Amino acid sequence: MDKTVEADFNEMERKLKCYVDKGRVAGAAEAREEPTVNVKPDASLVKPLKRKSDFAGSFMAVDCSTRTLKRANNWGIYLMRPACAAVKNRVVTWNFKERIYTAVGDAYTRSNFLTDVRIELESQMALELLHSEDQAPYYEYPDPRSNYLLLDGGGYFGGERKFRVSLYDCCEKMGVPLLAICKNSPSLHDDKGKDFVASASMLSSLRLWVYHPVRRADKDKSLYGDIAVIKLCAESNRVFRCDIMDYLVGQDIGELLSPLTCVSEDPRCLGYPISLFLAHEFSAPSNSMLLSYHDLIEGKLADANLLESLRREESCSSFADELHGSRHAFQWERWNEQY
Repeated sequence: MDKTVEADFNEMERKLKCYVDKGRVAGAAEAREEPTVNVKPDASLVKPLKRKSDFAGSFMAVDCSTRTLKRANNWGIYLMRPACAAVKNRVVTWNFKERIYTAVGDAYTRSNFLTDVRIELESQMALELLHSEDQAPYYEYPDPRSNYLLLDGGGYFGGERKFRVSLYDCCEKMGVPLLAICKNSPSLHDDKGKDFVASASMLSSLRLWVYHPVRRADKDKSLYGDIAVIKLCAESNRVFRCDIMDYLVGQDIGELLSPLTCVSEDPRCLGYPISLFLAHEFSAPSNSMLLSYHDLIEGKLADANLLESLRREESCSSFADELHGSRHAFQWERWNEQY
C-alpha cells in the first residue's frame, strides 16, 4: 500500500474512533454551519407500534427528481419531474409531470433555486392529488382519515425551500393525515453531536416503535409538525425521521402511525413506505428521455445562435465528468434530492 494512502487510512481511523468515543467535537473543521436539532435521547419517549397486515384506506406520496441536462460554471439546464403514487392494498395508481428549468448563477445559487422549484412542484402535485376526482383513492372513502399523504423531507412550510402552507391548510381542513418522512436526517443530533436517529435506534428492543417527540412543532420557525423517529418493519434495521403535523398530535400517535407498517414490508424498500419509494422511482426519467431532451435543447440553442458560445463554457467545466467517462452531464451529476 502506498505510504500516503496508508497515512490517510490511519487518519480516518483516528478521526472516526474519536467521533465514536466522544461525539462530534465542537469547533472541529468538519462541522458545517447548518440549522441543527440537538437533543439528549430519552428512552421513556419510545412507544410501541402495532403491526398491521392490511388497511382499508390508501397511502399517497409525492416526490420530485432533478436531473442536469446541460451545465457550465455559471448556468445550468435541468429536467424536473414531480411524480405521485397512491397505494391501496396492492393496487397502485400514479402520475407525473415534466418541466425544464434554467438557472443562472454559481453552483450554490443554482442548488438553492432548484430546491425551491422541487419543493414547489411537490406541493403543487400534492394539492392536485387531493382535489382531483380522477384520483380514486381519496374519493373512494367518505372519511379522509383513511387516506394518508406522505411527503419526502422535513415538515417545514412557508418561505424558501419549504412546502406550501396552503398544502398544510388543505390537509388540516380535509382531515387528511399528513406526514413528512426523510430519507436522511443530518440535522438531527444527540447531546454529543452524533446522529440522533441512530442513537434513538439503540434505546429499545421493541421490534416496531416511535420516538415522540424529538422536538415539538414551532410554526414561528416554519416547523409545522412534531419531529419523531419511527421504525416500521421488524425485519429491517432502517429508522427514519417522521414529522407529524401539528393538527394530528392530539390523537394517539401509535394508532396514527401503525397503519404505515402494512406498506413498509415490500422487499424493494424494506422498512420504508412503498408509496414514497414508488413516487421516487416514478420521478426518475430514463436515459433515453434525458438524451431526447438534451438534443431538443441543443437544437433550440442552435436556432438562437447560442449553442457555440454555451458549448465553450460547458466544455471548460466538464473535464471532471469526462474523467469519469461521462459524455453528458446527466450521466454523472445528480443534484442532492434530500430536504
